[in-house]
This record gives sequence, structure tokens and C-alpha cells, in this order.
Amino acid sequence: MFDSDIEAQLTKQDYTSTQRIEGVEIIDLKEFADDGGSFLEMGRFDAGHLQGTSGLEVRQINYSVVLPGAIKATHLHKKQVDFWFVPSGDRLLVGLKDIRAGSVTKGLTMRFVLGAGRARRVCIPSGVAHGVANPYERQMSLIYFVTEQFNPNPDVCDEFRLSPEYFGTGFWEIKAG
Repeated sequence: MFDSDIEAQLTKQDYTSTQRIEGVEIIDLKEFADDGGSFLEMGRFDAGHLQGTSGLEVRQINYSVVLPGAIKATHLHKKQVDFWFVPSGDRLLVGLKDIRAGSVTKGLTMRFVLGAGRARRVCIPSGVAHGVANPYERQMSLIYFVTEQFNPNPDVCDEFRLSPEYFGTGFWEIKAG
């Protein structure tokens, strides 16, 4: 059907879903829109416990602005669990890597976009390295709930850093599709 030189260059994009890191949950949220705007419930709490999270207590809520071209990676926590949300009108590239000893998905990497017209919340378990990038042309927002309060004291801080290149060269770049 095509010239042989073109046939040799043809590939197919893989649309199958990738394997998920153990404990990582991506929850679709319901966003209601009408001609006056929209409404989205990011989560419900019972005495500080985020519903649907096996009784995890949220201890802090954070809001972060990620400027165009910024890469906020890579870090992890020994105790803290993160719940990330990117508003559906924004989009951020998320990277996760399971580095937990003994995990059935140890070494597995996930790369996906949050936001981009979809209201979803992702649960990032402790021991999973994570980061976010904004390879786009305007600032984007990240809202996240965490199970530990941030303490900058290095003796008790639960934030551990790795290089942004930990995920590999080109990981944070937009992929042609």
C-alpha cells in the first residue's frame, strides 16, 4: 500500500495501559460543569482521614505553582504518603519509581499526565520516588494532601532527594506521538 521506504519506517504507538506500581492509586473525580462554572470535590474527610484511603490521616494540604520548564524532581519519603491533584484545566507530567525494598513492583517506573481535562487524584505511597515537570508554556498548579507535616529540621525531615536525572535522560521531555 505504501512505498517500501515508508513501510520500513512505520511504527505503531502503544496505547495499552502501563503496569501500575503497587499502592499507587489513580482515582477519577467527578467534576460538575454548568454554564456558570464548575464544581469539583477533591476529597471528603472523617476526623482528618481522607475517605477511600484505608484510614490515612491527612496532616497538611499544600498548593504549588510550577513554572514553565520547571522540573520538581526527584524526592521520596520514608513515612509520608502524598495525594496529588492537578486541576483539569492545567497539566503536569508526573514521574514515579518504586524503590521500596521487597516491593513486588520494585524498579517499576510510571510516567503520566495529571490534569489535561481530567479530574483525577493520585496516591503516592511512601518509598516511591516522585517528581513533576511542566514542559508547557504557562504556569500550572499542583494541590496535594500529605500524611506528615513538613519539618525543615534535617534531623527529622522526611524528604529525601535524588537527582532529576534519576528517571533517565529525556524522561521529562515531551514525547512525540
